[in-house]
Amino acid sequence: MTKTLVIVAHPDMARSRINAAWAEALRRAGDITLRDLSALYPDGRIDGAAERRLLEAHDRIILQFPLTWYSCPPLLSAWQIAILTRGWAYGPGGRALRLKTLGVALSTGSNGRDYQPDGRYGRTLDEVTVPFELMARHTGMHYLPPFTLTGVRECDDAAVAASARAYVDHVRTARPRILASGRDDDRARTVYPLEAGAR
Repeated sequence: MTKTLVIVAHPDMARSRINAAWAEALRRAGDITLRDLSALYPDGRIDGAAERRLLEAHDRIILQFPLTWYSCPPLLSAWQIAILTRGWAYGPGGRALRLKTLGVALSTGSNGRDYQPDGRYGRTLDEVTVPFELMARHTGMHYLPPFTLTGVRECDDAAVAASARAYVDHVRTARPRILASGRDDDRARTVYPLEAGAR
């Protein structure tokens, strides 16, 4: 059976409407491990070893967050830096995430029509989330289509509840958009000189 881990990165879950509803729906589902980074690491100091053990124990990893200046919140960036180390996630010996599945789930205040080639931002949400696709590619993971909810200020309670139900279904059953080959990249065996800080 597939084991799923959802990493939630919201700077203020107590005031969240969408991400809190999504997280509660996942809790009620009962078969998904939920990890709230802000609750676990209020000082921003990530326990890399503990987080890596959790990732190793799960097959499917979803990163959930509100879109923050067209990216993820800073705590999720800090988590990535702490977790995705060379020799573990990539590079020589770095095969811990290989053939696992990565996905992102995000909410945004802007309306969906803003994220169109002819919209306000001139970019789609698929384009905005390319860094996560590249993360999946670099670490040898399959990649799911993003789960998104736009225009959250306009969502009534029924729309929020419907999105939470759809989200649980997506987390459990969405099929990868990109399938990793499972082959090693020749460059992953390259031995690099010592990094500047280690000299």
